Amino acid sequence: MVVFPVGLEANAVIFDFDGVIVDTEPLHYKAFQRILEPLGLGFSWQQYVDIYMGFDDRDAFIEAFATQNRPLDTATLSSLVERKAEIFQTVIQDGITSYPGVVELIKKLHLMKVPLAISSGALQSDIAPIVEQLGIANCFDVIVTADDVTKSKPDPETYRLAFEKLASHAALTPGRTVAIEDTPAGITAAKGAGLQVIGLTNSYPKALISEASVVLDSLEELIPFTVHP
Repeated sequence: MVVFPVGLEANAVIFDFDGVIVDTEPLHYKAFQRILEPLGLGFSWQQYVDIYMGFDDRDAFIEAFATQNRPLDTATLSSLVERKAEIFQTVIQDGITSYPGVVELIKKLHLMKVPLAISSGALQSDIAPIVEQLGIANCFDVIVTADDVTKSKPDPETYRLAFEKLASHAALTPGRTVAIEDTPAGITAAKGAGLQVIGLTNSYPKALISEASVVLDSLEELIPFTVHP
């Protein structure tokens, strides 16, 4: 059992990806705009933060089309998601910087054999090259992405699936599993799955993520944790 210095105890930890491990949100925004602006469906960065940031790619495109009352069939949606994934791969080639403390925390938890997962609205193709680049790909027992679920956050499906997969390898309970999130939608999803939640102010001010069990400015605050049998 992990005892974090913020007063939470956990037998497993589930990380969100964008906004928790790395700040790829500006890159996702850029990729969306390259596709949507020529279609007359572009939106501002503030709109992205306020509306789209909690969505997976599929739901973000659905929202963009719905906002302008534009039809969007399944085949076109699939094509848009594929194109956006291709563009995203080009924009990450200049390198990715992780948030302070997160790689150290993940590696330390892994060394202590704490079950770890990622629960993200990003695609597997977005996540895989970045965790490889950061040297933490082998630290996660489970990675749940937009490819694995039908509903994005704030629906709890992604966290329920991540927990269920972790629990198939170890005796876990939701109440002793901690999710680390940076968005209101993500916090709602994690709480809906019965998890404890650490909220990070990487993307939103403390007042907007106050539904989390604990709110922190940096994961560096969690590194001096202890492990008990």
